[in-house]
Amino acid sequence: MNTIRISRTCAFYASYALQASDGHCKPIQAHYYKLRVTLLGTPKAAGPAGHGGLCMHFDDLKRFIEAFVVKPWEGALLLHQDAPAGLIESWKKIDKKLVLLPYQPTCENLLLDIRTTLLEHLPPGAILHSLRLSETDATYMEWNSADNTYLGYADEENEPEVNHALIMDSLSKANTSHW
Repeated sequence: MNTIRISRTCAFYASYALQASDGHCKPIQAHYYKLRVTLLGTPKAAGPAGHGGLCMHFDDLKRFIEAFVVKPWEGALLLHQDAPAGLIESWKKIDKKLVLLPYQPTCENLLLDIRTTLLEHLPPGAILHSLRLSETDATYMEWNSADNTYLGYADEENEPEVNHALIMDSLSKANTSHW
């Protein structure tokens, strides 16, 4: 196989407040987020000038990330849609970018939203391998397709039954020399 990983990191500033938090995340605060997107692909044997041998051009990957993640969130205040009306109205009055989300804007939730958005808009032939969203140089969240696509995996919301027998059989086969 000639599958390779191509990654690109993009960064953006955004503010958020966690209304349900009792800790330091309740007041509005900002982060310089860094998002690394890794796709799987196979280098093209031939193609437009300059694209032979490439899986995807780095500039194309950058434009893809910027269009669906960076531009919508850059410089915005990210709030749950049920945030206090006074906060929402005051932010609108000072004419600042506001993005209302159907979830609390935790790093975990933002990362899963990014995953869903990118999966909906992937270019033909591209496979989303992993994501890493950093709030700081020391803190980040990761999503990896391998953690979510093992044999017998079920999305608890859509398929509450996990085939444990199939998983155990697959694991035992994987540990033998016959597979």
